[in-house]
Amino acid sequence: MKHKENGDDSLQPKDKPSTAVEPKRETPESPKVGPEGWALSVPMELEKPMAGGTVEHRGDADGSPSSLGAHKPGTDEANPRVAAKSVSAKKPQSFFGERPLPAIEMAPRVMRYRSRRDFLLFGAGALAALAGSAFLLPQETLTRIGIHRNIDSPAKEWFLNKALRIDDDVAEALYSANRSVPTYTKSQITPLKNNYNGATPDPGYIPGWKLTLDGLDSGLSISLDIQNLLARFSVHEQITRLVCVEGWSAIAWWAGLRLDDLLRAYPPMSQAKWARVESSVNLDASGNLDPYFMSLDLATARHPQTLLATHFNGQPLTVEHGAPLRLLVPVKLGLKNVKAITRITYAAEEPRDYWAERGYSRYDGI
Repeated sequence: MKHKENGDDSLQPKDKPSTAVEPKRETPESPKVGPEGWALSVPMELEKPMAGGTVEHRGDADGSPSSLGAHKPGTDEANPRVAAKSVSAKKPQSFFGERPLPAIEMAPRVMRYRSRRDFLLFGAGALAALAGSAFLLPQETLTRIGIHRNIDSPAKEWFLNKALRIDDDVAEALYSANRSVPTYTKSQITPLKNNYNGATPDPGYIPGWKLTLDGLDSGLSISLDIQNLLARFSVHEQITRLVCVEGWSAIAWWAGLRLDDLLRAYPPMSQAKWARVESSVNLDASGNLDPYFMSLDLATARHPQTLLATHFNGQPLTVEHGAPLRLLVPVKLGLKNVKAITRITYAAEEPRDYWAERGYSRYDGI
């Protein structure tokens, strides 16, 4: 007897009409006939597996069971009626993503207690911070705000110097000879004011001026005049910004010899790490001699933008700007740019520094 597959679940004999046809019950979805006669049910939602793990198949019209038989569990065949539970996949939360704040319920009495406690703690912290900052302020500032008690002490000076020293150490560790300050065009030049520490010296010192070098590898002390320097070394030009510790800056056109060229021509002693640069013609505000000196690490002295300047804006230096030779260190603040220098001494240990002895930083890098 031949059979053919119909659209429903029954197989009818080809040569014999069915005598009794049961009305077909409507189900939410009609089963579809799959490969090899499997009746596949496609539910809208995932179902739990049936107890026992078996799959029932509708038999033939004559009541005989389907030749496929019941599907037993534990076989490698796919079980179309067994479906996994539906799992809702949540989008992973970014580690840095903003998370909703949890709702916290708190009794009003507890809230009032905590608010009062936090206010008292905040007030105590503010008073402690005020007292601590007052400890660090200069006495003149304290007097202006009504605190007349002198609270200067060795501990205060030690603390402030320690903080400056840490800042200097970090700046020195970050120094790079490959880092240069920006350069500018002549159209960007701005006025540069005369900013001697005290009074501008009388130009009478210029005819007898000499630059003395000490601490050399040769063990000698050498003196050079401005003609010696200009005749022996190449002149380099650069337009850079001079930054003053007072808060102003100016762009100027400089020319002179590189300090690195002088170091190569007259090498310092092998253990030298510092240079003491000084001006013996510097005057105080009253016009009295007030030698100016500062410390410069040799790494900065060898920087390609560090010059012994002889010219300013295309003209020889004037007295106001440090004639006949001044130090120009664009990677340092202006207080390191000594005017009218008369001596350079190389040393293994960090030498004295005029402004560091008055509470300023020693490194002064920018």
